[in-house]
Parts: sequence; C-alpha cells; structure tokens
Amino acid sequence: MRSAESERTPDHAPNRTLSGEAAPNRQRRLTWSRQSSRATPLGGSQTGRTMSKLRVESFTISLDGFGAGPGQDLDHPLGVGGTSLHGWAWSTRTLQKAVLGSESGSTEGIDEDYAARGFRNIGAWILGRNMFGPVRGPWPDESWRGWWGENPVYHVPVFVLTHHARAPLALGGGTTFHFVTDGIHAALARAREAAEGKDVRLGGGVNVIQQYLRQRLVDEMHVAIAPVLLGSGERLFEGIDLPALGYACIRHEASPLATHVVLSRQPGQ
Repeated sequence: MRSAESERTPDHAPNRTLSGEAAPNRQRRLTWSRQSSRATPLGGSQTGRTMSKLRVESFTISLDGFGAGPGQDLDHPLGVGGTSLHGWAWSTRTLQKAVLGSESGSTEGIDEDYAARGFRNIGAWILGRNMFGPVRGPWPDESWRGWWGENPVYHVPVFVLTHHARAPLALGGGTTFHFVTDGIHAALARAREAAEGKDVRLGGGVNVIQQYLRQRLVDEMHVAIAPVLLGSGERLFEGIDLPALGYACIRHEASPLATHVVLSRQPGQ
C-alpha cells in the first residue's frame, strides 16, 4: 500500500461513454442524507449538520475498475488510455465552463446534474500530490504550478498531500494550494477548517481515496462508470471491503455516456 503521495498522477480529467436510455432532466433528484431519514436536493447542503461532509465527486472508473491507466507521466496525466474515461464529464456545461470558460456543453440531463453537484457546497479540496503535478520526490524548485494553469478549477483552498514541504501557492480565482506533510487526518482537519462549514471534496487519486475509505472518513462518494476497458492501471476498489467499512449503494442511474453510482457511509458506521 503506497502512502498518500502516490508515485502516480491525477485520476481526474475528462472523457467517454456508457450506453443506456437517456433519462429526463432531474435537477431536483434527491439524495439520501446519512444523518437523517429525510432527503435533500442532490448535492445540496444538509440543514442541522454539525460537521461538513467529505465527498468524492465525479470520480470515473473503467468497466474493469481502473481510475487511471498505466504509465502516468507529464504526457499522460491520467495514464495511457485514461482520458477515454471522461467523455460524460466533457459533455457537460459545468466542466466546459470550469476548464475552458466555454458556454458549450449540455445544461440538462443526468451527466450535467452530477457534474454540477460536484461543485455545490464545496469549501475546500484534498488532493494527492500527483493530482497537483508530475514531479516526484523532493521539489527541485517551485516552477511547477499545477495542471490547470494560473486560474485552476477549484476556486477554494486546496490541500495537497505530500512527503515534501513547500510554501503555499496562491493562484487566480481564490485557489491556494497548501502542501500537507503530516498525513490524511491533518489534511482533513485543515480542509474542514478552511471550508467554514461547507463540504470538503476529495479529488483523488486512487491511492488517496483508498486511504480515506479505509479510515471510514468518506461520507459520500459519486463514481461514474464509463464503458471503457483499460486492462491495467490503478483499480479504485482494490482490496477495499466496502460493506465491512459500512458503505452501501444508495443510488444508481445511467445516461448514454456513463452509469452513475452513489455510495454512502451508513448511520452508526
């Protein structure tokens, strides 16, 4: 089991498809709240909640379970074949606007609903180091400033797990990267403080999500399953016994481009 600073790169960026009937727009679909018996709007905040949730959102895996392909590097940040996972996300207005500043992409349907949900009520992010960049080991300098350029998609504080200290990096749009060297619990505590009552989004990669799952720290998890076979890479649920950890599937539905599954940690777990 590798530590929070995996020697792989991001598992998050965009591309492609799962067949299934197109479903009508569900902008007010409901999501089960694990802390009460009532439902709340998909991606919305829960009234009366005393602690923010740790959420995995829009994390895409292949049919054979891989969240990233093999051979991750500067030229293949998602590994070989990894970009083929995220077609559903690139089809949405939410991602087109967040990444490219474009008004293209669909504003309706399941895929857009899930993409938009992933940015609602988020006050901070946690990332593994490879979600920040391809640099391995000690920082040779501070010239690398992230995969997303000078105005990243986050617009909130981001806490990057690493073994190697680095000064905070402030970029455009409200994004500041903070580099955390004392583990996943410290990163979560700092992220929750920075989020000021909003939820914290756990961006990945695979290894980091596994660490938080094993500690039962993830409250809710949206996984998109793309109709793509990668054959090798990093399997998201490798060695993870989700029922034993208290997780259950609370929703699943398909668009023509992906099957969307929501897992929740159950009350008392």
